[in-house]
Amino acid sequence: MGNMDQSARVYLSLGSNIDREHNIRSGLQALAAAFGELAVSPVYESEAVGFSGDAFYNLVVGIDTALSVGELAAVLRDMEKDHGRVRGEKKFSSRTLDIDILTYNDLTGDIDGVQLPRDEILKHAFVLKPLVDLTPDAIHPEIGKSYRQLLEETDFAGQALWVVELEA
Repeated sequence: MGNMDQSARVYLSLGSNIDREHNIRSGLQALAAAFGELAVSPVYESEAVGFSGDAFYNLVVGIDTALSVGELAAVLRDMEKDHGRVRGEKKFSSRTLDIDILTYNDLTGDIDGVQLPRDEILKHAFVLKPLVDLTPDAIHPEIGKSYRQLLEETDFAGQALWVVELEA
């Protein structure tokens, strides 16, 4: 690893389908308290994928951090716990607050147990679309195409998204 006081640009995906507005807002406050200024995408509503449950709110947040991937993952797990998330639930299930690391600079591979970049970027419109909103011209570190290009080329058939305005 290089110089650890170097800050990394990290994109996170946030999702909630239980008390969603409160949990997303509270999650953003927790992230801002931990990492300072956030880049925040629009919030999208999408239907639950892989199980029948309430619709999700999803968004992407950009942060700068000097934490390592493993340290950051631990901080995010604690934030999820603070919001009532129980780990070990089924992969597809309702979530109070889900925070995942999408990218960490241009790192690729399994780093501290975190797979980077996260494969959900290419699977779910509710991850790729808000990522494009924040950083359309950034290049996916494995594929070598911009997120905007990937969004244009990917067929997310049946994955409807709606932009939602959270009450101020």
